[in-house]
Amino acid sequence: MSQAIHFISIGGSAMHNLALTLQQQGYIITGSDDEIYEPSRTRLHQHGLLPTETGWFPEKIQPGLSAVIVGMHAHKDNSELVKALELGLTIYSYPEFMYQQSQQKQRVVIAGSHGKTTITAIILHVLAYHNRKFDYLVGEQIEGFETMAQLTPDAPIIILEGDEYPSSPIDSRPKFLHYQPHIALISGIAWDHVNIYPTWDEYVDAFELLAEAMPKAGILIFDESDDMLDVIGQKDRADITKIPYLAHPSSSVNGQPVLLTKSGMSVPVQLFGQHNMKNIAGAMTVCDRIGITQEQFYEAIPTFKPVAMRLEKLAETDHRVLYRDFAHSPAKVEATTEAVKHQYPERKLVAVVELYTLSSRNKAFLDQYKGTLDVADQAVVYLDAHSPDNHTASITADDVIKAFDRPDLHVFRNAAELEAYLIQQRDTTGVFLLMSSGSFGGLNLKAITEK
Repeated sequence: MSQAIHFISIGGSAMHNLALTLQQQGYIITGSDDEIYEPSRTRLHQHGLLPTETGWFPEKIQPGLSAVIVGMHAHKDNSELVKALELGLTIYSYPEFMYQQSQQKQRVVIAGSHGKTTITAIILHVLAYHNRKFDYLVGEQIEGFETMAQLTPDAPIIILEGDEYPSSPIDSRPKFLHYQPHIALISGIAWDHVNIYPTWDEYVDAFELLAEAMPKAGILIFDESDDMLDVIGQKDRADITKIPYLAHPSSSVNGQPVLLTKSGMSVPVQLFGQHNMKNIAGAMTVCDRIGITQEQFYEAIPTFKPVAMRLEKLAETDHRVLYRDFAHSPAKVEATTEAVKHQYPERKLVAVVELYTLSSRNKAFLDQYKGTLDVADQAVVYLDAHSPDNHTASITADDVIKAFDRPDLHVFRNAAELEAYLIQQRDTTGVFLLMSSGSFGGLNLKAITEK
């Protein structure tokens, strides 16, 4: 008989993808949520998994359920969760469930403050290119893959993007601690979650725990140029192999980024910037450890396309180019701005960053952005006036200008004014870079792209 699994907050990006892959494996899936946005809504609907009404319904929690998977969107006092606890049902966070299902597989975890989605996506692309059998969990929808998660009975290996956010409403441990990886890559550490890790030391501790939790004969791969990772990478554990990596040597031929190989070949790639050369080197190091040769890696990498919103080119003419990037933390904003300026040194660059996350709108954290937009010819910061929390209202334009240490910085709080400003810059600007994990207050990117 098929096992029945209920999802509390099925609308989440990771949650609904896990629900879809389990349905494909023959599980009976049910779920609830109090809000379901696109694309989750359409995808759940297509597979007959969209709840008939939004909200929480304790009557859905029956003794016959094999398991309940609870997402971070639910609260501790969620009526379905309370009922599941009362019935003594098996309750998992999704990282716990992924671990349970992959105990017989080789587990590879990609962690770090930045680059993990791109590194994971590169590894998946290379494995798929060479027709390898694998399972995975990745934090963004990537080209060539129907879902963001896959679990099958026979794949010998699973590639997991592991983040440091809490696992569930009743489990505050970082998600990646559940995976117990045989191979772990840590791409870099940049404190950008003040709301979860109030101090730098607490943030670093999470990554040290990840390194310490690895089983014997584990392999820890880390960015050698990141000072904090040096500390983690050099911790005394004789039973773990430590492999540092540096950015892959690269160049540009007629504006086309190329990887420079040891054999003297130039391999064209669709990624640019020093941080992406690190991402490529990290992915290549992992691939080497799971049976992909350098030659096979170089054969596959030219067809890898940037993940959505990771230096994604939205539009290009002979004179102008528009990029969209997920960058929001200080380290990411600085690395992305520098990468774009380096790629287009002769063109005027207008760089726009939205202070969208709770950390970035925390007045005490603002100073971390000092100098991050220095290489842009014109720098812009967007703060949504309609933000639901009270942090934004207390931050003035002067606070932002002072924090970024850039007197000529433009600060906008209204999407229409930002749009008008960008269009006004059209004839004098060669490169536009929009950075945010949000939507710039609903800015009409399609209209801007066309204009």
